[in-house]
Amino acid sequence: MFETKRCFINKLQKSNFDDVKKLYVDQKVRKFLGGVCDEDSVNKLMDEMLHSEGDSYNWIVKEKATGHFIGLVSLNPHHDGENLEISYQFLPEWWGQGYASEVVQGVINFAFNDLNLLKVVAETQTANIDSCKLLEKLGMKLEHKVVRFGAEQAIYSIQSSYNN
Repeated sequence: MFETKRCFINKLQKSNFDDVKKLYVDQKVRKFLGGVCDEDSVNKLMDEMLHSEGDSYNWIVKEKATGHFIGLVSLNPHHDGENLEISYQFLPEWWGQGYASEVVQGVINFAFNDLNLLKVVAETQTANIDSCKLLEKLGMKLEHKVVRFGAEQAIYSIQSSYNN
């Protein structure tokens, strides 16, 4: 689909199931995402992502140099019903190396340049300090906080520069 300096970002395929499953069963990855999932839940989630329609985009991320699976990134309708939300999950061995920043920035660029969106949102638990820092580093601003999924969530947004 598109690429960043170090990553390929490709449309999710059924053949990616084993890689995607690694994310959903990893306790570190799922700490702020509702906990680990059993195989039936992963099958259902994968099916939903593969058969999403309209304004839903689900991609896998692979490192260019090795072809190794890094994670999952998506743009999907947010709970507010007005905006698309960027969300991401990366395997722990890829954390702290700038891959998430690079990929999320690439998806924001795609949203603004290819989809002509004026605004993108992201939602993360306020307890997920690393995710909050990542979003702020990319220029996203905290809009407000809500309690959802049994935890306080921070809603971030970024506006297209064409919106000024």
